[in-house]
Amino acid sequence: MDNSKKATIKIKIDKTIEALKKNNMNAYYAEDCKEAVELAKAMIKDGDIISHGGSVTLKEAGFTELFNTGNYTYLDRSKAQSPEEIMDVYRRTFSADAFFTSSNAVTVNGELYNVDGNSNRVSAMLFGPEKVIVVVGYNKIVNSVSDAVSRVKELAAPANCVRLDKNTYCAKQGKCVTADNDDSYFCAGCKSEDRICCNYTVMSMQRQKGRVNVIIVGEELGY
Repeated sequence: MDNSKKATIKIKIDKTIEALKKNNMNAYYAEDCKEAVELAKAMIKDGDIISHGGSVTLKEAGFTELFNTGNYTYLDRSKAQSPEEIMDVYRRTFSADAFFTSSNAVTVNGELYNVDGNSNRVSAMLFGPEKVIVVVGYNKIVNSVSDAVSRVKELAAPANCVRLDKNTYCAKQGKCVTADNDDSYFCAGCKSEDRICCNYTVMSMQRQKGRVNVIIVGEELGY
């Protein structure tokens, strides 16, 4: 990446960080994944109960090692032996000290836009865990909520449906069935039982100042 492009991206990151702070969210810049992990590690302490939502970004950034090697009580749904045990992890997560996740998009106005299927991720972001730590690559920064909607329809949802082997229109066609409809925020035309776009959230001004912590990484991460 040339210096001119780096400078342009950094200006956008800085603007987004300031907007997040104005919306009562803590916001940080990490130059790379290693720095992002160290920043997040400083936000938790030994003995904390931690959990996370499904996230390609967290895996790519190296958070798996942090979850498994620290002196934490890690609520790891991958160890669950049944759907009932997975649901138990989801419910216990609401009492966690820290919940890690990414976001489908972050606007330069300081908003987090997310779309979920089971909605354990978005529900924990909105309420429950004492602290939420959101890790995003700079590639997820968009100019507006409308752009965030398009990002999910044209990139995030199709990529995740392919990754999860879902039988959906977007997995087969590479974009949402409503991707070309500027008036549709929702995937209204998708009737698949495998649909992962079920609940839509926008987090803007927070009443609980500093509960949400956003780390923007100077690398492309996730979908």
